Amino acid sequence: MRQKTRGNLPSELGGFIGRGGELDALGRLLDSSRLVTVTGVGGVGKSRLVLAAARAVSEPDGELPQERYCDGVWLAELAAVRDPALLEIALSEALGLTDHTTRPPRTVLAEHLAGRRLLLVLDGFEQLVDETAELVRELLRHSPGLRVLAAGRRPLALDGELAFPLAPLDGEASLALLTARASAADPAFRVAGADRAALAELCARLDGIPLALELAAARLRVLSPAQVLARLEDRFALLTGGVRGVLPRHRALRTAIGWSHELCTPAERLLWARLSVFAGQFDLDAAEYVCAGPDLPVDSVLDLVGELLAQSLLVREESPAGVRYRMLETVRVYGAGWLESTGDTGRLRRRHRDWYMGLATWCETDWFSPRQEEVAALVEAELPNLRLALECCLDDPEEVHLGQYLAGTLWFYWAGCGRLTEGRHWLDRSLECRESGTPTTTALPADEPSRLKALWVLGYVCALQGDAVAATSALYECRDGAARSGNALAAAYAVHRLGCLALVSDDMERAGELLGSALERYRDAGELNSNVLMCQVELGMALAFQGEPAGALSLCEEVREICEERGERWTKAYALYVLAYAALDAGATPEARRLLTECVEINHAFHDLVGLVLALELLALVTVAEGDAAEAAVLQGAAEPLWDGVGLRLFGSGYFNAPRLMCQERAGEVLGAERYAAYAADGRKLSREALVGRALDAGTGTGRESGKPAAPRRGRRVSTSL
Repeated sequence: MRQKTRGNLPSELGGFIGRGGELDALGRLLDSSRLVTVTGVGGVGKSRLVLAAARAVSEPDGELPQERYCDGVWLAELAAVRDPALLEIALSEALGLTDHTTRPPRTVLAEHLAGRRLLLVLDGFEQLVDETAELVRELLRHSPGLRVLAAGRRPLALDGELAFPLAPLDGEASLALLTARASAADPAFRVAGADRAALAELCARLDGIPLALELAAARLRVLSPAQVLARLEDRFALLTGGVRGVLPRHRALRTAIGWSHELCTPAERLLWARLSVFAGQFDLDAAEYVCAGPDLPVDSVLDLVGELLAQSLLVREESPAGVRYRMLETVRVYGAGWLESTGDTGRLRRRHRDWYMGLATWCETDWFSPRQEEVAALVEAELPNLRLALECCLDDPEEVHLGQYLAGTLWFYWAGCGRLTEGRHWLDRSLECRESGTPTTTALPADEPSRLKALWVLGYVCALQGDAVAATSALYECRDGAARSGNALAAAYAVHRLGCLALVSDDMERAGELLGSALERYRDAGELNSNVLMCQVELGMALAFQGEPAGALSLCEEVREICEERGERWTKAYALYVLAYAALDAGATPEARRLLTECVEINHAFHDLVGLVLALELLALVTVAEGDAAEAAVLQGAAEPLWDGVGLRLFGSGYFNAPRLMCQERAGEVLGAERYAAYAADGRKLSREALVGRALDAGTGTGRESGKPAAPRRGRRVSTSL
């Protein structure tokens, strides 16, 4: 039985109608070329076709495609990406990569893809066509097992690319799509003999463009086919005018959307235009805040959203963050044009920015609460809008300080949810804007709180990436600026992160001094949050590494109690790591395993790669101490590739490195070098999800995904002393 191909393709909703021939032809092109681009006018069905083709090869009938795409079929939706610097990050996200290093994201992508065989589906790259083409060229050149299936209004214009122009649906397929969507909107819909001619004429007038047909189908819920056709005819001359030389199909789509726009009430049109300022998904609260005003009462927004949903102008989606809405890109662009014509775009973008600054502030506060995982899911869902808000701040020299505040406020997401690379991108940009000397009409002090916050967060991110030079520079600047301005809280954060930097640099005496000083500063300022507790955990680490387990246990037990009382889990995971370290040192391997199992589970849930790999390394040592050297070797081997995404292996630290070296030595003594290497190689083949599942299941004696059973628990027991 073949293993199901891995990937991230969404399930098909609504059925796939009328493209059987195109689907077969596209499959043949993929067999003969490593780059195929489906092109066509907006709304013609490019996205659905490439997704259908991708699904077809993800569970193929024959063996060849399965072998060709044995590493999965992955979708990267790029329509919401506007900043070229985020293109590689978006592709990394789509592939499920987490990288905390200072390596360029393009290098990370290339290294990940180099030895893999997979299909990468790119959708919505038009706004970054040149940058996308350059990236695809480089990835294809260095990844012989990679194939790319793209969908856009124009080809990428690369050597070896096969363009697949997608024509509108023919008459029969158009009618089938129109009637299917009308029946879905209204189960009572029936095609009577007299209506068939009107429906066929409607399909012809809309040139078989699927988006246009679906918009028309929504109207068939309240109008007869003849009425729909008549209303379209009434506005045809007005809505097909415009720039000379525009293709008829472009005009037909514009007719369909413009016709839907004309059929909307003035309030619906106004909301449509204002909703165009959102990127990706949004929720009702955001829509009410951003879009409401004297001409659009807040209590009317819910009903208007319902009307736009009924007309297929909005899409309702379920997400881990709850019910959300999304506007199809073509519909959004049309609304944005109307908003621009009213001269209200700037005001709406600022309201959008204000909402997401408020959201980030609330999320930072709520991170230290039982809603921590909810906050992580919400920020993940809102990331396209948060990026747009950051762009809005940094595009205006007068509002750079707001960008610094927003980038700094999201520290918990950058550090706690595996987003170090993107966090550094925004922090660097926000700080460079001020340093660039861009003139402003409002003179802002260099030591303002927003800048100091961005500096200590940047120092934190750089330290976790293993970039000690950049971390030191940012933290010293923050500390000195805090001293000049009398900002005691910023000074505490700077001292704390300098202590963290000393910790990962193996300067334990200095780490203890700085972390202890930071804790005193936090207490004097009345500060208590995840950062403060993390400082206490890091001080516990310094004590544990220096052979003072009693002090480490006291500090981390207190942190665990506070975390359990407050519902905080992210910092708790690090406290569990220190407690497990002390338990293993005392020979209490069952307790160490219990603590590390919870630690792994939490870190994986938050995508915290640093915490995850530290816990896995220590769990491997626990496993060899229990007598299962083979399973320890598998876990150890599987953890090794994770460090490539963290940065400098174990921060170059002898203290953090000790469990890994001990595990290798002790497991190697039991297995021998050759068998140890074989089990470790098995581990390196595991996906992160499989590795975590195996770690959580370790000790049961059951078979593992690697195909080799866990070694029986026999043979020489090893010392547990660290």
